[in-house]
Amino acid sequence: MAQKCFHSSIEGAQHGAKTLEQFCEWAKKAGADGAQPSNFLLEGDNGLRSAKEIKDVFEKNELKLDGVSGHCPFWAHTTAWTGSPTIRPFIPGDVAQKSPEEIERWAEDYLLRFLDLAAELGTKIVPMFWGIAFGWEIATGYTWGFWKGPGFDFMKEGAERFVKKTAKLREKANSLGIYLAHEIHPGTAAMCADDFNKLVDICDGDKCLTVNADPSHCWEGEDWQTRFRKVADRVYGCHVKNNVVRPHLPLRHMAFDWPERTMQFVDIPSGELNMLRYAELMIHIGYVDKYCKIMNTDTAPLVVEAESAYRDLDATSENGIRYVKDELCFPIATGSFEDGMGA
Repeated sequence: MAQKCFHSSIEGAQHGAKTLEQFCEWAKKAGADGAQPSNFLLEGDNGLRSAKEIKDVFEKNELKLDGVSGHCPFWAHTTAWTGSPTIRPFIPGDVAQKSPEEIERWAEDYLLRFLDLAAELGTKIVPMFWGIAFGWEIATGYTWGFWKGPGFDFMKEGAERFVKKTAKLREKANSLGIYLAHEIHPGTAAMCADDFNKLVDICDGDKCLTVNADPSHCWEGEDWQTRFRKVADRVYGCHVKNNVVRPHLPLRHMAFDWPERTMQFVDIPSGELNMLRYAELMIHIGYVDKYCKIMNTDTAPLVVEAESAYRDLDATSENGIRYVKDELCFPIATGSFEDGMGA
């Protein structure tokens, strides 16, 4: 029987209202083979829980530990310098009252401990995203620019800022053999493939700078096939998520309520993106080979991150897990269909 190269998994960030025990029990019942808890799910009463406690929970539920994600603290760390209140939901209330410099130091310390925990857990790929290192002006992507003028050069300053502010985290990751898999995303330090490749360049090709693929964030002109081919050698993580873009509406209008937004995250089967082609691309660009080699596994996770403005969160995720398990964890071809012709 032909071998499968994927297994179904689930991202934990959206399920932070659950405890780790509740999340893993729910994920197993939903049919997942593995799970990827967020940093929030790994916290206990006195900070981050021990590696043994976490492993025991996964073993009890017979789930693969498919990495740990740290999107929120990484984003807060590289955004704190701006003084933006948008980081407050992701940091403790007492820390949020401190100065930007103090918040950044707190986030750096937290992340260094988080990376130590990831290493103890044996998870060498950490999905995350870097924050607004180049400033909110550039993050708008405003066509006219105005990014350089008398006494300022946002691109040059941003590059220097990114290299300096991430240096200790990158050094730590490299010392532990961990890959920091940035999710290319609007409103981060790299919003498209070219942006990410610039980060690699300014950091002299730092090997820990990698990519967590997510096709649902390719909704402003760069399709997912173009994006992930451009960064193919650096794709070490993979989320499965779908969306729709409502026609004839501006993508950047100021809609506070999620149901009013032009880009809508949706359940995986009914979105506009072809998830089967996406899974095939992950094989083609070498994600599976890289992940299995680094993590010493036989299969690579397709990590469900399904969201909806209308369907219950757990129901949306359960539907996504079933879809991935039934439709995307397919037996892989061992040769061309032409091989057997005329035999």
